[in-house]
Amino acid sequence: MPATPDFDLDHLRGWIGREEHASEPLTPNLVARLYATLDREGPTGEGAEAPLLVHHCLCQPTAPTAALGPDGHPQRGGFLPPVPLPRRMWAGGAFTFRTAPRIGETVTRRSVVEDVTLKQGRSGRLCFVTVTHHFRSGGRDMLTERQDIVYRDEPPAGTAPAAPPPPAPAGAQQRRIDTAPARLFRYSALTFNSHRIHYDAPYTTAEEGYPGLVVHGPLQAMLLVHYAADLRGAAPARFRFRSLSPVFGGATLLLNARASGDALDLWTACPEGPVAMEARAEW
Repeated sequence: MPATPDFDLDHLRGWIGREEHASEPLTPNLVARLYATLDREGPTGEGAEAPLLVHHCLCQPTAPTAALGPDGHPQRGGFLPPVPLPRRMWAGGAFTFRTAPRIGETVTRRSVVEDVTLKQGRSGRLCFVTVTHHFRSGGRDMLTERQDIVYRDEPPAGTAPAAPPPPAPAGAQQRRIDTAPARLFRYSALTFNSHRIHYDAPYTTAEEGYPGLVVHGPLQAMLLVHYAADLRGAAPARFRFRSLSPVFGGATLLLNARASGDALDLWTACPEGPVAMEARAEW
């Protein structure tokens, strides 16, 4: 797709190869707060293994409040390219787990912008930014994460709504999760995520046009990977996920799973609703 005057793809692709580094100690208090947010229990003492995806609560960028944009995200053009499309979402990702972090260790992150691509969707332009995060804990390789970020246009005025997708099937195993606003707020606070669609209902409905607070994609991924580990009694070696449709706070969220050979296929959905996120865990 050719670049338009307000969208210089060649300029944005100049961010490919850019790196960002951060480190932070993994404290007992942070682990205890994450368990409380998820309504789970686990060890919080020094040296104990920390829960899966705890790294999302660590090494986050710390932009000043005055440097946030209208949507609550840091203003663009630092580590991530300044994509000139108004809406930003976490579209999916994948993890390769190597070793569990232990409470009391220092976790380090090295992030690299891998690719920037532009596509045309039904509602306008879609710009995908792929970032790879390399995490180490206590000097050991901990995990590699691929993060797929999508930026998109506002839908043109008068765009007809898409036909609703079919209801999600029920999994062979299923767990019900509450998505009350308090859980969304706590997760936003733990991950230092100031994106307003997760905690500011008036902004979310009036400015972004959603019917309610949006449940975080990474929170759904965290719930699914913990569910997979609970079902198999061990953490997976690989886990990938993709967001398909939004889930709104206050509804019951269903975690679904079914065996697929030695792996598990997993998905989230609200009762009577479509698949919101699909995932696969492999051991």
